[in-house]
Amino acid sequence: MTTSNITARLPHYFYADQVKYQAIEAFGSGSPSVRAWAFNGWPAETMSWKTGCYIHAGLSSPVTRVAGPGAKRWLESLLINSFAKFPVGTMKHGVMCNERGLIAAHGIIERKAEDVFETFAGAPPGPWALVDVPGDVEITFPARYLFQIAGPKSLHLLEKLTGENLRDIRFLRFRDSSINGMRTEVARIGMSGNLAYELHGPYEEGPEIYDAVFKAGGEFGLERLGWGSYLVNHVEGGFPQHTWTFRNADSEGAPPYPAAGWLVSGSVDPANTRARNRTPVEVRWENMARFDHEFIGRAALQTEMAAPKRTTLILRWNPEDVMDIFASLLRPGDSYKPLDLPYAPQSWPMAHADHVLKDGRQIGYSSGTTYSYYFREVLSMGCLDLDASQIGTEVIVQWGDYGKKIKNVRAIVARFPYLTEGRNSDLDTAARV
Repeated sequence: MTTSNITARLPHYFYADQVKYQAIEAFGSGSPSVRAWAFNGWPAETMSWKTGCYIHAGLSSPVTRVAGPGAKRWLESLLINSFAKFPVGTMKHGVMCNERGLIAAHGIIERKAEDVFETFAGAPPGPWALVDVPGDVEITFPARYLFQIAGPKSLHLLEKLTGENLRDIRFLRFRDSSINGMRTEVARIGMSGNLAYELHGPYEEGPEIYDAVFKAGGEFGLERLGWGSYLVNHVEGGFPQHTWTFRNADSEGAPPYPAAGWLVSGSVDPANTRARNRTPVEVRWENMARFDHEFIGRAALQTEMAAPKRTTLILRWNPEDVMDIFASLLRPGDSYKPLDLPYAPQSWPMAHADHVLKDGRQIGYSSGTTYSYYFREVLSMGCLDLDASQIGTEVIVQWGDYGKKIKNVRAIVARFPYLTEGRNSDLDTAARV
């Protein structure tokens, strides 16, 4: 079937081939889903947030709406964040721990009204907290589109679409605007480290908004970002992410890994669940913690903050060792585990962990292995012992799966975040177009 025939049959062609088709009707159903993997190819897509901008719609799904007179009190009892300063119209990156201080859920929380909050894409309260909701709190799951638009030209594109100046929307702020006469919420937030925004609104209105953005995006270098490139920006931009660079922990006594859809991979024994979990300290989120309230895991987090043991940095892989991984596919005998491009392994969700060694000693774990076309390097996130976390330290990443052939890859501990140019800078200095 030709593109023209498809376009004639689908009222919103560009939207229809991008969005994650919704097999998930409610939060936590565990139903399978289909994801758009690539459009213009991963080299162009992974360059988009440095040279132009992209639109990604794969997080469009039901949000968790927490409302009622007890909403604020209940959410705060779950989160390491304080709600003492959380005005309507702002967002927080909320982090929830289990009893041992391991991250159980994290993501964006919006304060929509005094007693109304909405959380997106796996954010707190998380599945296991929903089994014990206070009587003065109402939980619903309205369907919302969530379009991420990121890159140095994202603001210019959105200002053209809305016909208004959006520079009053500071980081972690949101307000209503309109596109083609339809109300849409514009939020300033992103994971790439560059200037980034999100559009939110009722799911049924998503196709029209998406098509308007895509059709206006040509002059700004807009790319549609598929899942095959999406996670590269998290490593370059320095944003650890559950279901890829670590696995959310469950409540005490719960099974550690749901069976449906999860890939447990890497050179670390799959039985070692702790290697695939993280604490706020380990991913550099301890600055979000406030001890002006009681919350799950508070004692464990305070203890770790007093004597931290590990932190996250970027590992820059040796090019010769990387090439040997590929070369093994062209030699007789057992090859090394393939290094998928632009990130590996290409499965979602996953619980991956490779051993990291220094002088033969285990010093931590590597996950989030990524090829950066921008830097022309293979990078991963290393959760490393503090005494081995100095930039420039030489380490070994044991690439492969437990019990199978392992490639010892030389790597250098590097800066975090790795992408330092074009960060989320002051909009007042940006040129208008």
